[in-house]
Amino acid sequence: MTHQNSTRTTATPGAPSEPARPWLPRPEWVKTQPQALIASCVLLHDQQRRMLMLRYASTEPSGGNWWLPGGMLDHGEDPLTAARRETAEETGIELRSAPTLIGYDHRGDVGGTGPVVDFYWYGGIVTGPIRLSPEHDLHAFLELDDLKNTPLTAHMHTLVALHDAATTGSVVCLQEGRPAGEEPSF
Repeated sequence: MTHQNSTRTTATPGAPSEPARPWLPRPEWVKTQPQALIASCVLLHDQQRRMLMLRYASTEPSGGNWWLPGGMLDHGEDPLTAARRETAEETGIELRSAPTLIGYDHRGDVGGTGPVVDFYWYGGIVTGPIRLSPEHDLHAFLELDDLKNTPLTAHMHTLVALHDAATTGSVVCLQEGRPAGEEPSF
């Protein structure tokens, strides 16, 4: 059996009667697979366990909104490398040890771009100065309560779940920013 024979058909034994589908050459099959943007963000604390939040500059698409350091992966980059790179670019902080995975999120459509998979990492306690990139105009270490009326790039419930994961050493699976299986409250 090879992928080159596009006239060959397959059927799953015991499956309900469905028309068999032709085999596709691998390059054609790959084009049929789902595509998503991938991002990595890093949660960092100060000594009081407040989260480092960055405000996007007014010239940015999310201008005036706050979120964690992070961003989209570069071509061929893995999520951990992107987390380290984005943290350094946006804050001047070089993560000495590898950040710990604390969660991931699948969002079906973000701003009309289609699906996004976000990886979230815990980078530990910040002790040095913050040097912002031109992408951001302000930073602050904030408690969850401080963020209730703050314009955010994503959802408050996402930050709550990630903060809990970071402080308990767990990993949270998110769907649309909420822990998997949690019903949205309107």
